[in-house]
Amino acid sequence: MTKITVLPHPDSCPEGLNLEIKPGKVLCDALLAAGVDIEHACDGVCACSTCHIIIREGYATLPHAGDEEEDQLDEAWGLTPNSRLACQVKVGQTPLVIELPRYSLNHAREHE
Repeated sequence: MTKITVLPHPDSCPEGLNLEIKPGKVLCDALLAAGVDIEHACDGVCACSTCHIIIREGYATLPHAGDEEEDQLDEAWGLTPNSRLACQVKVGQTPLVIELPRYSLNHAREHE
């Protein structure tokens, strides 16, 4: 099991969270299963940028983002050099510390 630390986020995960996730699991799915209210408007098919996360520790151990993910990240609010889409990150052996950005560009939710 791999340790994943979610830093506190005022809306999606106010207290922060420490998780143990089986390697090979998609990070977005694991976060949702743990009760983290991460946006995921496209249901994890890399067609939006709403599951944008920032990898604060462990970024260099992840495989590089593909072209499709890079294109979607261009649309993300608060993009950083360590930004990824949680729907595209498979948990490996190395612990990760992630931050959920303060905002998301989820047009579906904005218009509810």
